[in-house]
Amino acid sequence: MSVNILLFKLALTVYLGATILYLCDIIFRRFDVGKFARWVLIGGFVVHTGVLAVRFIEAGHTPVTNLHESLSFSAWTLVGTFLLFDTRYRLPVLGAFITPLAVILMFFGGATFTRVAEIDPVLQSWWFPVHVVLAFLGNAMFTMAFAVSVMYLLQERMLKNKKLSGLFYRLPSLSTLDGINYKCLTFGFPLMTMGIISGAVWANSAWGGYWRWDPKETWSLIVWFIYAALLHGRLTAGWRGRRAAIFSIIGFLCLLFSYLGVSYLLPTEHRFK
Repeated sequence: MSVNILLFKLALTVYLGATILYLCDIIFRRFDVGKFARWVLIGGFVVHTGVLAVRFIEAGHTPVTNLHESLSFSAWTLVGTFLLFDTRYRLPVLGAFITPLAVILMFFGGATFTRVAEIDPVLQSWWFPVHVVLAFLGNAMFTMAFAVSVMYLLQERMLKNKKLSGLFYRLPSLSTLDGINYKCLTFGFPLMTMGIISGAVWANSAWGGYWRWDPKETWSLIVWFIYAALLHGRLTAGWRGRRAAIFSIIGFLCLLFSYLGVSYLLPTEHRFK
């Protein structure tokens, strides 16, 4: 068994452990469990960074050229983004929503493991890492927005129905959740925009055209318009709370389809190998 596989399995195991700890933090309402979960997650992130480093050394390029690498890189950017936000907000309950998503990505990444292979010459460009890093960071921000939107709707529903479960006492205020949602949007939208622009410049240098209306490109543009509308609504029409949360969830579902659905359901040159 290669070092890469061993490290990948170790990272998945540690992420799973962190997920269990975050869930225990909600169930038993002990803040020390949440703090311990954070350190476990940091340990998993360090190991996962080693996974990507080893894969990069083996492949000689940014490890995002197939489904296994893409899912692994998605999990890594998501965990890294959460840890950055957690240094500011210290919300263990958010970890209980984010870490399961990372575990799911890693699980399917492991199930689709493929060994390093030669890549398409088109991908051998310095635009490739620029484009994918910007795009995946933007995706991570929007995944965070999705998670806090789900938390917002749960909190709002419990308040409306006056059914205050144990989760209620662990969730932050509605205003805090809405603020995090907005911050994710203000970071994620520029990253997505720069990702699309860098992809267009890369396409022009590779194929002689900035835009070819490939299904992946088209759906990326649709997702961009959804988040642009949400940002515009928040800045000019005062969209807050429930409306913004629902819009964020819709945007994430479209983003998910653009990321995975298009690759397998529509004819695209961006299909995962």
